[in-house]
Amino acid sequence: MLKDLPAAAGPGGRPTDIIAPLILDFLQWLDREPRTYAEVMDAWRTSCPRLTVWEDAVDAGYIARRRADPGCVLVEVTARGLGLLQAAGRA
Repeated sequence: MLKDLPAAAGPGGRPTDIIAPLILDFLQWLDREPRTYAEVMDAWRTSCPRLTVWEDAVDAGYIARRRADPGCVLVEVTARGLGLLQAAGRA
């Protein structure tokens, strides 16, 4: 499952190892306690187009958003994301 981690394209379109560890860090952080969408965006926002941690985690199905209350959206690690953490020895 670790081979399925997305990686940013480096020079010549080759994947780099920059994104994979960041996605694992992100999932591990999310798994510790419930986080609101606003909290996640504040902590993991980036203006660097090469660091697409949020987008890659969403696209790969590692995280999901869930409406908890009116006006409150939680971001949670999915079963697929938990499996990735376990495969990486981080769960």
